[in-house]
Amino acid sequence: MRREGSPWQGVGTVFVKELSDHVSSIRMLILELLTFIIGGIVVYVAIDNIRATTAEDPFVLLKLFTSSQSTVVSLLGILTFLIPLMAIALGFDAINGEHNRRTMSRILSQPIYRDALLIGKFLAGLATLGICLVCLWLLVVGLGILLLGIPPSPEEVARSLVFLVITLAYAGTWLAFAIFLSIVTRSAATAVLTALGVWLFMTLLWPMIAPLIAVQIAPPDPRYALLGLQTPETVEWLQMLRRISPNFVFAEAATTLLSPDSRAIGAVYIDQLQGAIIGSPLPLSESLAIVWPQAVALIGGVFVLFVGGYVVFQRQEVRA
Repeated sequence: MRREGSPWQGVGTVFVKELSDHVSSIRMLILELLTFIIGGIVVYVAIDNIRATTAEDPFVLLKLFTSSQSTVVSLLGILTFLIPLMAIALGFDAINGEHNRRTMSRILSQPIYRDALLIGKFLAGLATLGICLVCLWLLVVGLGILLLGIPPSPEEVARSLVFLVITLAYAGTWLAFAIFLSIVTRSAATAVLTALGVWLFMTLLWPMIAPLIAVQIAPPDPRYALLGLQTPETVEWLQMLRRISPNFVFAEAATTLLSPDSRAIGAVYIDQLQGAIIGSPLPLSESLAIVWPQAVALIGGVFVLFVGGYVVFQRQEVRA
């Protein structure tokens, strides 16, 4: 049968309804308070660290995201850890929750396609995460200006905004994965436990498993070991295996953007340093060229997971 009307009809209604539910929900309020409290403490500690160690640095604002101490991790590390939790909390019951409440058939009996329902729910979750990230970014910038007394430069603002976009793509990857699980499983408990299990595996276990696999694929060369160097083939395989995890891809892109003196992702070779002035920062355009593959990988992950869930959702049978 040929569908009548636009598949986008009703996206705005679903978006507004879901966004209001997310913003006013207790679980999202708890996660937001946790993020802002931890983020504020980490930034305050980073400011004290910057005052003690940084004399004249043209990128003081960016140091607020990456500065850490032995007892306190950086704000970037906190975001890498907390953003997947927020995304999973928003998406694990997006579709199966409607089935469990017996409201899916009522929604689809209205003049609205499944396309609009799924797109509206995803965009509402992404907008909620975007609002939280923008507020956190404003908090960091405001505390930096207030406590350090140094206004950010245009280069710092541009880099931090690009970092914000890549962070949103990272959040969208986990949100799309959580919605995908909410489509393929009818139980919200199964979806959230599976999502948390995959997140824990990618965060804690995969960084330990990847080196073991890389050594088996490309054994270390004893000649490099005698010189105290790592075998290039082993390092390349290790990088490729680690990049299976969205956490590692995001950390690579974010670290390169927030550290203007980074000239490459991963190992740095001699030919990459030819003509370079050691310690001089790269312009934003060159940093973007370095992180472009990571950014495309994160955005591509969002589309692949969303399309996978879309195909499954279109084929599901909805009963009253």
